[in-house]
Amino acid sequence: MSKFGTYIEETKDELFNKVTWPTWPELQSSAILVMVASTIIGLVVWGMDLGFSKLMELAYQMVNNL
Repeated sequence: MSKFGTYIEETKDELFNKVTWPTWPELQSSAILVMVASTIIGLVVWGMDLGFSKLMELAYQMVNNL
């Protein structure tokens, strides 16, 4: 058998016999956690962007008033 064939056989064996797959409730819990974390991170980035935007507007107004 070629090296590639051996690789495929070993990969198949590992996926079917050695990998521990999560249960449906574990998968749902993890998905909810990822959604909540993504939302929080998105809100933080949005807030930082908004704050930087306002700061830059203020800086441009100060420069234009000189």
